[in-house]
Amino acid sequence: MKIAYLDCLSGISGDMTLGALVDAGVDLAAIQAAVDSLKLPSCKLVQTEVKRKGFRATKINVEHEPEHAHRHLHHITDMIDASELTPRQKDLAKRIFTKLGEAEAKVHGTTIRKVHFHEVGAVDSIADICGAAVGWDLLGVDRIVCSPVPTGRGFVQIEHGRCSIPAPATAELLQGVPLAESHVDGELTTPTGAAILATLVDSYGPLPSLKIDRIGYGSGDKDFATHPNILRLFVGESVESAASDQVWVVETNLDDVSGEIIGYCTTKLWEKGALDVYTTSIQMKKNRPGTTITVLCQAADLEKIEKTLFRETGTLGVRRWPVSRHKMERKAHSVETQWGPIEGKLGWVAGQEPSFAPEFEACRKVAEAQSVALKDVYEAAHRAFDAAKQPPTA
Repeated sequence: MKIAYLDCLSGISGDMTLGALVDAGVDLAAIQAAVDSLKLPSCKLVQTEVKRKGFRATKINVEHEPEHAHRHLHHITDMIDASELTPRQKDLAKRIFTKLGEAEAKVHGTTIRKVHFHEVGAVDSIADICGAAVGWDLLGVDRIVCSPVPTGRGFVQIEHGRCSIPAPATAELLQGVPLAESHVDGELTTPTGAAILATLVDSYGPLPSLKIDRIGYGSGDKDFATHPNILRLFVGESVESAASDQVWVVETNLDDVSGEIIGYCTTKLWEKGALDVYTTSIQMKKNRPGTTITVLCQAADLEKIEKTLFRETGTLGVRRWPVSRHKMERKAHSVETQWGPIEGKLGWVAGQEPSFAPEFEACRKVAEAQSVALKDVYEAAHRAFDAAKQPPTA
């Protein structure tokens, strides 16, 4: 599996992303051709090599004629739709802009259609975002992982005045993203950079296990005294066969508890954070039929799980032991069927094709809404996934 890792030591912006992609080998001429098709006023991407704290990096500057247009989201999506970007590139660019629009609408208390794009509606931002969409598509990675993200500190001057860092829209976009502490005065992560992360990144954490093929270095405008203002992009092949972790198994045997109590207890165990709960019919002493409740949980939830078993079943004791667990990598995925989109999960092991598992609730809702058999919905979802993997016929 081909993986990209974003090392956001100095945050992330649109131009830093473009620089890292080009430095990692993406053809700037192909990106320029795509940007040209947007019909922006005399917009040119200029590549230069710069030094930041002694380290070389690629800087992409967007040169264009002056303009003072304030665009709405539909103006930008119309521009993208009329361009010569591929369908995948158009979809990615529009998804990034939609993320931005949703964040701006929330902080300004308006609708996404009424939002005025100020800084991010300017030529350079449109070129950065659409160029990044094209660049990521050309890079052709299967998964994107990112480090925790520093935002910087202090204040930034935007169209709406002086705001504390992170700027309101940036903060909205970074919800759910692990942030790294930063003592740098200045804006390290821009709304454009945050929108790219919110749209593209599959997971956050340390550099994953991979065989590095190339590294791209993209530079921001500033040259900080404390650190190199560089975004590093690692590209390589995963060498990990399966993700692994350690969890706990907790068990108890019951021979005098009703099925209603056991069913209620399993519901409570799920609510307390159990990773898995199942029951097994067993034969106990004096030939009495009994039930084993087995629970899989994280160490942090161990005490809650045991207390729930004691309280709900009245058992006199439980067994517990740690186990190592190997698991497939997973991420959310949606397929398009004749009844609309159906959500599910992709699962894969490095070096193998991913498999798709539709979510039961998503299939159930479609089956009930369309008055069709549940099994037909599952089959349609699997067919849609298989069809998407096949190359188009000539």
